[in-house]
Amino acid sequence: MITLSWLFIITILAAALALFDGISRLSGRRSNSILAIGELLFAALMLLSIFFAFPAPLGTFLFSLLLEIVLVLMLLIRGTGAKGVSVVTVIALILNAVVLLIALGWLTIPGLG
Repeated sequence: MITLSWLFIITILAAALALFDGISRLSGRRSNSILAIGELLFAALMLLSIFFAFPAPLGTFLFSLLLEIVLVLMLLIRGTGAKGVSVVTVIALILNAVVLLIALGWLTIPGLG
């Protein structure tokens, strides 16, 4: 059974928004295809790692870290058709950063865990 908490909801939202952003980048050709595929892969694996147990080094933290790197690269490397930064990418980046900081123990928000 999964306990519903704010951290669980933030983790699912971060992965779902990154998944949506990756799908929209692949279909709209707004950015680099390799990064969009990486974003899709890591967001899907992050969602799966919440519900299923992977081997020891592969967990939500690792997939969240890799997704954070890809999201930052997506912001730095703009596509040919994009005139601005995608709002969905920024929101996913912020939510994923919160998940990472809480997992590392660098951020403590009372009542969130």
